Amino acid sequence: MTPIPAEKGLTIPVAVLANWLKTSLAAMMPWILATIVSSSALLTLWTFVKPAAFMQHHVWQKLFKPAPVWLWVRLTGAVFILATLFAIGPNAIHSSATGGLVFNDLLPVLLCVFVFAGLFLPLLLNFGLLEMIGTLMTKIMRPVFRLPGRSAVDCIASWLGDGSVGILLTSKQYEAGFYTAREAAVIGTTFSAVSVTFCLVVLGQVKLEHMFVPFYGTICLAGIVAAIVLPYLPPLRGKPDTFIDGFDHMKAEGGHFNQTSVWRRAFSHGLHRASMAPGVKATAREGVETVLDMLFGVLPVIMAVGTCALMVAEYTPVFSWLGAPFVPLFELLQIPFAVDASKAVMVGFADMFVPSILIAEVPSDMTRFVIAALSVTQLIYMSEVGALLLGSKIPVTLWDLLLIFLLRTLVTLPVIAGMAHLLF
Repeated sequence: MTPIPAEKGLTIPVAVLANWLKTSLAAMMPWILATIVSSSALLTLWTFVKPAAFMQHHVWQKLFKPAPVWLWVRLTGAVFILATLFAIGPNAIHSSATGGLVFNDLLPVLLCVFVFAGLFLPLLLNFGLLEMIGTLMTKIMRPVFRLPGRSAVDCIASWLGDGSVGILLTSKQYEAGFYTAREAAVIGTTFSAVSVTFCLVVLGQVKLEHMFVPFYGTICLAGIVAAIVLPYLPPLRGKPDTFIDGFDHMKAEGGHFNQTSVWRRAFSHGLHRASMAPGVKATAREGVETVLDMLFGVLPVIMAVGTCALMVAEYTPVFSWLGAPFVPLFELLQIPFAVDASKAVMVGFADMFVPSILIAEVPSDMTRFVIAALSVTQLIYMSEVGALLLGSKIPVTLWDLLLIFLLRTLVTLPVIAGMAHLLF
């Protein structure tokens, strides 16, 4: 997770390794993805048909015995990925704007990120870094965001690497008993920020690359405001402050250390956690299990949910209808081309990059700036982050995600519009 310089600014070694793997497997990638998603569906179906045969296999149960609804999602993902690979069936499924976009552009990146992030995640979780940072950051994160200090690491992981890394980290921390249900839901929907690299891509699409510094400053300001406000609103406010196993593991460990100096307490806590770390074999096994869980559990969900969301965006007027109520708001905020801007607002729920594509030809720099920044700060999009959250153990529903998406839009839009009026 240590930042290193790259051609387009800062990145992290996990992202570099993921790019290398993606390049190396470019020719084989479609077949690898199709095999993983199809195998996930078939093995899950087999496990449901013959459950007794797999009762003793903990890892198998974890991978291929989800709730029944996820069986149907995995089967749908398999149908979509095969239809896209062989270009068969309705064009709406496998076109370059729907299934083709998810299959060719999104899944290869996620597969490579999952492999290295999953393998190395135990090194981040088990050797004291989170405990040390968490102790140091508690006095900031608790009063400002009502979150544990260790959530700062989730945010940094997302910011420098990828939002999927942050969600993976948050989910594992929730399962391990370090976050309550409310904290995991807040962190997963608030701190799994978009990477700096992706912000550059969005800015390039709207032809405003020269404004990166004010653009990213605007995103950070709007994101902080949303992170402070949203936990006080439903549905996040209503999530129970209870741990997955009823036991606060962070407090249980941290209670051993009472040094007056916060630095000494932080180092003591970190070293204590590191002293309990498993051996090389157990750490490697945990990493491999995490990778398999993400590949077989999350990739099919993203293929199914992402494709469905993009089909709705591409072939129905639903998002135009949903965006219509935002026209008066854009006019009130004095954003030019309010009708064009409103059409791009709700489509961000399907995919974060689509709003920038829709607004790219609008002749107002201010409007393109506002929509580009809004698409990043909305954060919840079903082609990746939304599907990842639904596929994880973090306690959020599809309705929760839609409501959080709308609230983030309403909270961050005035902030972004205000900054845009200062800049243009």
